[in-house]
Amino acid sequence: MLAIRLIAEPDRLDVLVLPVRSADSTAEGDTSAEPVPTAVAGPDGTDDEAAALASAARLTGRSGEIHTQLRPGRTPGRLLLLGIGDGGEAAWRTAGAALARSASAETHITIALPAGVTPAAVRGLTEGLLLAPYRFRLTEAGDRPALTDVDLLLDDPTGYEDTIATARTMAAMTHLARDLTNTPSSVKTPQWFADQVASAAADLPDLRLRVRGPAELTTEGFGGILAVGGGSASGPRLVELDWHPANARTHVVLIGKGITFDTGGISIKPVASMKLMRKDMAGAAAVVAATLGAAALRLPVRITTLTPLAENMVSGSAFRPGDVIRHYGGTTSETTNSDAEGRLVLADALAYAVQQLKPDLLLDLATLTGANSVALGKRTAALYSENDELAASVLAAIEAAGESAWRMPLHTDYVEYLGSEIADLFSAPTQGAGSVMAALYLREFTGDLRDRWLHLDMSAPSWADGDQAEVSRGATGWGVRSLLRWLADVN
Repeated sequence: MLAIRLIAEPDRLDVLVLPVRSADSTAEGDTSAEPVPTAVAGPDGTDDEAAALASAARLTGRSGEIHTQLRPGRTPGRLLLLGIGDGGEAAWRTAGAALARSASAETHITIALPAGVTPAAVRGLTEGLLLAPYRFRLTEAGDRPALTDVDLLLDDPTGYEDTIATARTMAAMTHLARDLTNTPSSVKTPQWFADQVASAAADLPDLRLRVRGPAELTTEGFGGILAVGGGSASGPRLVELDWHPANARTHVVLIGKGITFDTGGISIKPVASMKLMRKDMAGAAAVVAATLGAAALRLPVRITTLTPLAENMVSGSAFRPGDVIRHYGGTTSETTNSDAEGRLVLADALAYAVQQLKPDLLLDLATLTGANSVALGKRTAALYSENDELAASVLAAIEAAGESAWRMPLHTDYVEYLGSEIADLFSAPTQGAGSVMAALYLREFTGDLRDRWLHLDMSAPSWADGDQAEVSRGATGWGVRSLLRWLADVN
């Protein structure tokens, strides 16, 4: 990962980055850019040069805009003007991401930060710098960014050390979630995923891990997980990871859908829909990474994370449309679509959390429905909760993290569609509103935690087809940053 130093005096000035911000609009509606006074004055007339360049190059100062000026024979040899928009955290995050990509051919850059820059701005910049260069490759071939070192020039570097450490942990955990999600399913069996969690947790104190295999799942009655995983040669698992600091006052359970590959089962998907189904455990990756991040940051909140893991495969032992599944605790589901498998494993985990863990708050993240992207597009998750305060706090954390979600309704008049003639519930109604119906189904397993439960259908934003600000193409690690922001304030 990119090395970031906090310095008060530059000792290496190959490339100097100076911020410019958006100035007031002109009468014609165009915006112009103006240099931002920095905490440490630039050398060799660079401040005056930046002011002249901003005007001559007709820069707007919008976040992420970059202008490069060559200065042969002088120090620095290259001057970069970096647009920071309104100077808020989100704008700095976008600017940092743009800079990491634009300067990828450099090995070292120095960024002169504004006088009195806020910790939030430094965090945003650092997140953008660390997240944008991410690439997942299983080969050493191909170009990699040359940029390895960034210096942040400040008048008081010590005042931002904790900010940088927090941003670095957040980025490392997002990278972990991206790695787990991007890993091909030929490698990523349920047991492999459990092993990755065990390896990552071993480096952090005060974490407890339990992994249930098929025998334990059978004994304890996790019928949904067993049904979905029954068609695969790689048996299902339930990972339970617990972070329990001594000063915790609130207990949060996080649940993440962990379908390590989804063929759709007997209700098989077409090839175009199946080829990226290695991402169907992005919810599990997010909650595990967030829990590890909370432990690394020593957040004073107890977190128990559950990841029901299974491969939804086609074989003679696969569950069938029309089967009745008995979940943990005894509730039964009739399923007529084996491609609506995620809610079946989540139902087990929710019921177990309610009956055995009895937390204060219950959240689940899942790549649950294609209807998420139909309703909200590729970048926005669907949020469901009956608790206004909980929904507002999670939405605020998501916005602060630079991710996106929209609160959706839980219509009571749709509940009748969940009725089955032969079981307690019908798992996959076909009357429409697919994401809403899936959320209503999950709600049936929340018991007396119904008013303290929140569901995020994050199928759409879990994957990006191209680079966008700090998001790199492929698995996005959606939810890690948001959860860490929320967990930091949950007490």
